[in-house]
Amino acid sequence: MFADELAGSLARPAETRLPWIRVAPGAPYFETEDGEPWTPVGQNDAISWFEFDGLYRRRDLGRVERHLIWMRQHGVTVLRLMLEYAQVRHRYFERPAGRVPPAMATLWDDLFALCERVGLRILLTPYDTFWTWLKWERHPYNRANGGPLASPAEFLLCGATRQAIKVRLTYAIERWGGSGALFAWDLFNEIHPAQAGDTADCFGEFIADLSQHVRTLETKLYGRAHPQTVSIFGPELEWRPHMPLKEPIFRHPDLDFASIHIYREGTIDHPQDTVAPAIDTGRIVRGCLAEITDGRPFLDTEHGPIHTFKDHKKTLPEPFDDEYFRHMQWAHLASGGAGGGMRWPNRKPHALTAGMREAQGAMTGFIDLVEWSRFRRRNLNDEIAADRERVAPFGAGDPDQAIVWLLRRDTIGSDGRLDASAAPIATRVGVPGLRPGPVRVTAWDTRAGALAWTHDLRAEADGLALDLPALATDLALAIRAVP
Repeated sequence: MFADELAGSLARPAETRLPWIRVAPGAPYFETEDGEPWTPVGQNDAISWFEFDGLYRRRDLGRVERHLIWMRQHGVTVLRLMLEYAQVRHRYFERPAGRVPPAMATLWDDLFALCERVGLRILLTPYDTFWTWLKWERHPYNRANGGPLASPAEFLLCGATRQAIKVRLTYAIERWGGSGALFAWDLFNEIHPAQAGDTADCFGEFIADLSQHVRTLETKLYGRAHPQTVSIFGPELEWRPHMPLKEPIFRHPDLDFASIHIYREGTIDHPQDTVAPAIDTGRIVRGCLAEITDGRPFLDTEHGPIHTFKDHKKTLPEPFDDEYFRHMQWAHLASGGAGGGMRWPNRKPHALTAGMREAQGAMTGFIDLVEWSRFRRRNLNDEIAADRERVAPFGAGDPDQAIVWLLRRDTIGSDGRLDASAAPIATRVGVPGLRPGPVRVTAWDTRAGALAWTHDLRAEADGLALDLPALATDLALAIRAVP
């Protein structure tokens, strides 16, 4: 029923001008199909939020395009978007189930065209599972509204719903799947045992079925396929250790990269200072990398102060939130994640601040210092030698390259931020794992987004010893062997 209604004769999109993104062969990062390194720098957005609401019924495409250009100028490379954002009634992708409203098809036509023009890419997930659950009484998939599903608790189990999911994916693939503006598929947002009668036993089969459907169709139509992942609400990995959650998230053979949503209770979802969230981000990334056995990339695709915003009804003060954001993105990158992670704004209104955009831009200059396509890193957070009473070290490396981020932890003020006026400290850092020989160390000012200094040193058999005469708040280091 739903397949017959939704499937139709769709014009194939014009040949894309943007090269597709793929996983770099032999390295846990991404590159274009032309072999150029590509790093995901971006955040979560929604088609009904004010920066994108001009898309609907083409109310103001010019404003949306200007916003996309502004983001691109600030180093953003990717947006994570849900094909359907179910918080509001007029953004359902199907209404009724099995029928795409013309306004929604046009909205996505325009957004893909704009992203092609500007040079941005989209990490696309087909369902907004959070609001679908909370607003189930009015959702088009509800059987009471003529849909295929009796309860969202059977989302992963219902055969008719599985078919509806495939039909939705088919529609999107046929209409926009030929575009290089599509970075990757998050095949299912925050897969959860509650969607399968409180079990995770079906996760592997569910993922395999959707993955193979998407990859087969894309390969048939375009001769290649976009990368794929499936996300999970990160705390569930700790809350439900008795369930088989890690295998499908980190090691499923059909997925190309791993992603979770980093919402650690207390430190990250309701932060009181800007240092503890970074430290826990580093711990979580290290733990996730340890679960990956085939070298696939890892990418946090949601993080932020969700408990502060959703439950306490508070928006963090902007100076605090800017520093919290900047610290988390550097902890993610330096610990071995691809890019800086993807913030869910959790602000009123839902948008990143100007300071957060500056932080994204500041990171992109550092990204250019690393040869990602040959960086076979391992996490070094616990192995780096440092004065850990005063400095939290984060790092990743292989014999030829390393990245290190050093964060002061001894100058947290009463407002939870680092005291930028505190006296700098002299500190010594040891980076293991580098091949003995000459190395070039480039220090990066993460606030200004500028080169701080460059030194030529030598790594010994036990690693690189580095004396820093004046560490103020934080500093990033790119280390490369000199031929």
